[in-house]
Amino acid sequence: MLQFGIDLGGTKTEIIALDAEGNTHLRQRIATPSHDYYAIIDAISGLIQQAKSDCHTTDFSLGIGIPGAISPATGLIKNANTTCLIGKPFQHDLQHALQHEVTLANDADCFALSEATDGAAAGYASVFGVILGTGCGGGIVIHGQLLNGPNAIAGEWGHNPLPWLSEQDHANPCYCGQHGCIETFLSGPGLQRHAMTLTGIELSVPQWQQRALTQDRHALAVFDYYNHCLARALASVINVLDPAAIVLGGGLSNLPDLYHEVPRRWQSWAFSDSINTPLLPAHHGDSSGVRGAAWLGAQAARQVRNYA
Repeated sequence: MLQFGIDLGGTKTEIIALDAEGNTHLRQRIATPSHDYYAIIDAISGLIQQAKSDCHTTDFSLGIGIPGAISPATGLIKNANTTCLIGKPFQHDLQHALQHEVTLANDADCFALSEATDGAAAGYASVFGVILGTGCGGGIVIHGQLLNGPNAIAGEWGHNPLPWLSEQDHANPCYCGQHGCIETFLSGPGLQRHAMTLTGIELSVPQWQQRALTQDRHALAVFDYYNHCLARALASVINVLDPAAIVLGGGLSNLPDLYHEVPRRWQSWAFSDSINTPLLPAHHGDSSGVRGAAWLGAQAARQVRNYA
């Protein structure tokens, strides 16, 4: 049986087909019709039908990573950046369209599962996976299994307040309705906003990265502040979860000196005499989310077989 995974993003939707050893048999990307709920259903259905044809199979598991979560209270989608999904019975509608079981999880959960299964954190007993990009998400994997809490928000560290605030920190409003969330500091838009406050210069994240490579003093100050914020945020995770490994993904996970500077700094806030948690870059890069979705579907299929 092949393992199909789909990563539903705001701009692109990707499908992958893996075998049990993690070898890729198919991978394809299309643009996401992100403002049309039923067009998303149709797009995913088309990808699945094409994958079945190309792989010459009707025997597959299916997991899908989404930019949101299923509400345990209603069964409808909540907290989705692709807002046309909010309030919709997405899992039900997909299963009806595909006539196949579908397992859904947050895209950050899929990222964490991927890196814990056969990525940078393979073999670690507990993994906190972080996506630093347009938003700031997280997922928790314990002994190879995603941690699913009763509220479907395990790992949502981005919507806790940045801890140990100083006069340098400006608690900006977050789309969630709160102020000073970690996401408003560590996401791409957050970095740009705080860089503007710090330097008076308005640049994109790639432009700041390019300036840092030339040792530009403004860029070095921007990333020094970013590392300071990330160290505080991850120290609070270590204090609560004490993960065996932390893996970073997303566009901001490639910032200069991050993997050296953040562990050096988080010791100041973590409640221990020494911190042995490795901070790791994702092994599978931008393929990690879709691979995690495939592993997610495979795990769900195994559980069904075991109960049968």
